[in-house]
Amino acid sequence: MKRQVLFVDGYNMIGAWPFLDKLKKQEKLADARDQLLFMLSNYAKYEGIEVIVVFDAQFVPGIQQVYDEYGVTVIFTKEEETADTYIEREAGGKINPLTHVRVATSDMAEQWIIFSRGALRVSARELYKAIKTSEKKIQADTEEYKFQSYRRNSPWSGSQLEHLQQIYDELDN
Repeated sequence: MKRQVLFVDGYNMIGAWPFLDKLKKQEKLADARDQLLFMLSNYAKYEGIEVIVVFDAQFVPGIQQVYDEYGVTVIFTKEEETADTYIEREAGGKINPLTHVRVATSDMAEQWIIFSRGALRVSARELYKAIKTSEKKIQADTEEYKFQSYRRNSPWSGSQLEHLQQIYDELDN
């Protein structure tokens, strides 16, 4: 199975996702970054992919750094380097027969450059939908896990146990 790598243009996602853009407009950019990283972390862990989020120096000049946050690699570029330039260079270097590289950005020019180098592009909207789908799967798996201990000693199916839980909840109210 191929290793999956997803590069994310961080500020592009913040600007494209309304609830993150709202935080940015309220001058809570750090909160928007944290929320983005948290969502991507859950997605990365559940889907088993490597996520690299790149923020350019446009909003936080002079702090070039690379670190791990919530299991996601976070990169702030050099002051004169854009996230697009960084992603183009690094994504191209990661593409090989054993690595599947995708880039999340809604910048059309960036999408064409990445595509021409062999990576696949993911729009901000597509990534958001994928994250939401993953969150639903996580919720379903959590519910399934919750009922596993009941099923070990029970001949009842998961749906029957859920129905009983609903009846119990109704009686409890």
